Amino acid sequence: EGAELPNGFALHQNYPNPFNPTTTISYTLPLRAQVSIVIYDVLGRRVADLGTYNQAAGTHSVLWDGLDRYGSEVASGVYLYRILTGNFSETKRMVLMK
Repeated sequence: EGAELPNGFALHQNYPNPFNPTTTISYTLPLRAQVSIVIYDVLGRRVADLGTYNQAAGTHSVLWDGLDRYGSEVASGVYLYRILTGNFSETKRMVLMK
């Protein structure tokens, strides 16, 4: 018997939170989906793209190393992370504390 498939999309709280310098973002997919994970600052500016993946149903995670899309360390503060799939998006907050 395989593991039971999740019955809905979910974005989980990052761990650890607050973090320094890396944190893990996990999410659950009820079916195969194209997934993008994006980090924003509190003003809504795109800070980092953690990738776009075509993933099977199940729970997945991605690591953020606290770097922006140009490879520079971001400042301490509150950041938002967002999952986007075809018909689902959710945003949560996290804190980088140096």
